[in-house]
Amino acid sequence: MKFCKKYEEYLRGQEKKLKLPGFQFKRLKKILKNCSRDFQSRHRHGDDVCSAIAVQRCPDHCSVCDGTFFPFLLKEMSAIVGCFNQRAQKLLQLHLASGFRKHLLWFKGKRDSDHTFLVQEGKELVNYALMNAIAVRKILKKYDKIHYSKQGQTFKSQAHSKHIEILQSPWLSELIAFHINLKETPHRSKRISSVLEECSLAITDGKPSLTCELFDSIKLDIDLECSICLDIVFDPVSLTCGHIFCHMCACSAASVTIVDGLKSANPRAKCPLCRQAKVYEGAVHLEELSILLRRSCPEYWGKRLRTERAERVKQAKEHWESMSRAFMGV
Repeated sequence: MKFCKKYEEYLRGQEKKLKLPGFQFKRLKKILKNCSRDFQSRHRHGDDVCSAIAVQRCPDHCSVCDGTFFPFLLKEMSAIVGCFNQRAQKLLQLHLASGFRKHLLWFKGKRDSDHTFLVQEGKELVNYALMNAIAVRKILKKYDKIHYSKQGQTFKSQAHSKHIEILQSPWLSELIAFHINLKETPHRSKRISSVLEECSLAITDGKPSLTCELFDSIKLDIDLECSICLDIVFDPVSLTCGHIFCHMCACSAASVTIVDGLKSANPRAKCPLCRQAKVYEGAVHLEELSILLRRSCPEYWGKRLRTERAERVKQAKEHWESMSRAFMGV
């Protein structure tokens, strides 16, 4: 079955479950088809050499693509990742809440306090992210095939810099960690256990990664080694570019103290890996991932906790001494 048809069937199936937006695959293909016909028309009525030049220059000059295809794709990608982030954040908030607040959230959502519901919706959201990631890859590959260009790949890089590529969403790694955490809960049901077999935490040669397999040809690996301290991420945060670091390492890279936090970082501060700016203010604390790593690496976590606690106390002391001197006018 061609992916376009498979994707449309998937959207029809999930409309009853999540009611999330999807790509209008047929419309995007129709835009490319019209562009292809325009190329053929130019080839029939013009010189072969001129036609070849026109084809090569199309990514920079094609009004169909520049004025219709890319803006339409950009709008749909923004809507999809925005809805995904919102739904995933709400789901994880419900799972991590405690006490009266948890009961209140369950009541407002008109749900029974049953983890089976959380698991099913969490899996559907991960499924949704991967399906839409494949859809983007397929349509951009088709664009490049028609235009004999690499403009589709360039657009993908631009989407990444705008933080609208769904696989870079911090909530995706949180959902995968959430699945594994529920699987390792002592009082889980058989139904929960069977649903979560596709997600796992692997530690190979001391290097951890999250793995998720939901399709025969798709395997998602998320590296959990902090590229600053070169150790397993501790108290992990994900910058808006999608890269994951220890919270204290990220603060150090942004030249801010742990007291001030990442939101106080200079907008021009860049990610140590991809060198993108404006990635610290919207950083997300990965609480589910933190729980998972604490359970999986207890000795490392305990040792790192003692070290970081001492550093936090030191920074807090320096911060308040600085504030006191400023207040006293010294």
